Amino acid sequence: MLHELLAAYLARVERTIQECRQVYVEHYVEEVLTPERINLRLRLRFEQGHMLEISEAVVIEDDRPVSLDYRYHCQDALNRLVFRYDCTPHFPELENFPHHKHLPSQVIPSRKPDIEEAIGEAGQIEL
Repeated sequence: MLHELLAAYLARVERTIQECRQVYVEHYVEEVLTPERINLRLRLRFEQGHMLEISEAVVIEDDRPVSLDYRYHCQDALNRLVFRYDCTPHFPELENFPHHKHLPSQVIPSRKPDIEEAIGEAGQIEL
């Protein structure tokens, strides 16, 4: 049986998507590995043609959901990068390593955004 905090986390993600305007869910997979670990993979397509792809591994630690790994990748209708948050450890010189944000012409330090924030940021894009 899935841990109640993970079930609540997934419910928040679904609610956030439902509250987005003019978004189509192309792909949505919740993979329950253990009662206290899930992998979430989804692709959201927005009316303007841009896409947000999410990949996240979440576990319960100290009675709260914690992201083990994440990637929130947004690209425009022509497959050009708009932004990508991830924690791949390839920019050790950046503050908040390994967390960072890719933009079209640079990589900047960043904290890990909540999944709801990443969805909201993608939903605000006007291309």
